[in-house]
Amino acid sequence: MSELHKFIFDGLPVRGQLVRLTDAWQELLRRRAANTQTGAYPPAVAELLGEMTAAATLMQGNIKFDGALIMQIFGDGPVKVAVAEVQNDLRLRATASVTGAVAPGALLADLVNAHGKGRCAITLDPQNRQEGQQPYQGVVPLNDEGGAPLIGLAAVVEHYMRQSEQLDTTLVLAADEQVAAGLLIQRLPVQGQDNLSQSSVARDDTADDAPEDDYRRIAILAKSLKREELLGLDADSILRRLFWEEQLLRFEPQAGERGPRFACSCSRERMAAMLRGLGADEAGDIVREQGQIEVGCDFCGQQERFDAVDVARLFTPAAQQSPQPGSVQ
Repeated sequence: MSELHKFIFDGLPVRGQLVRLTDAWQELLRRRAANTQTGAYPPAVAELLGEMTAAATLMQGNIKFDGALIMQIFGDGPVKVAVAEVQNDLRLRATASVTGAVAPGALLADLVNAHGKGRCAITLDPQNRQEGQQPYQGVVPLNDEGGAPLIGLAAVVEHYMRQSEQLDTTLVLAADEQVAAGLLIQRLPVQGQDNLSQSSVARDDTADDAPEDDYRRIAILAKSLKREELLGLDADSILRRLFWEEQLLRFEPQAGERGPRFACSCSRERMAAMLRGLGADEAGDIVREQGQIEVGCDFCGQQERFDAVDVARLFTPAAQQSPQPGSVQ
């Protein structure tokens, strides 16, 4: 079962999260493999998308936001765009558009940053967006300040958090065909944090660099976590192995209906709304040429077919006056 674990280090300005996506991640891959038009992801692409899904879940779990957190990686490699979307109740979905051959073991730079033009965008899209309200979006390159390509998605997200959110963040990510997992450690300001005011640990913070030393020590411990450990061990084993000398205050894990789970918001009505956007003439031309219009969801693989009668109904006055849902994407 997929789980999200949250914890704080008692008396220290540091918090953490650990996510393990099992059934949710396997369902996402199963649907992609069952799609006859696309087929399964190449292993390197699946690994990238799994790490993105784990990272997006950790970021969504870190904020109080009524809406979707959308992580996008796009660039000029064989992966033109990869998207992971997590709702505030941890419903998630993800997809990637792949064109061309993907070499076994291809890295992030090979997949989306072949010529240094890759970007990572984080979007916060409110659930009940007001008229004229735009989603918040932050974008960072897939290169460091010196222009060198960042190695791995974890480094990209850490770079984003420093540049866009001014938060020191340490991230460890891993994914295979069974599990997508991540560990996030974040430094908090010393003043005004609940974990400090409720601490039961006596400490001497007279040194100006004491909070920074705390975060640095815990970050080093987190980075010692090996890929096979993150993928193969349960949450209790990972936290005990890394932080056995620290006093952790752990919250109740989020799992099952409260935890990360695959879900897609597509529907026939949304696909119909997308067809209305094509216009009556273009939609009619497609039906005359192909006999029907087939629309598929990139996230879940659901296919809907619209024949000539269906398309005609879409453009009747009554249908056009009805509320139109958002895009299937």
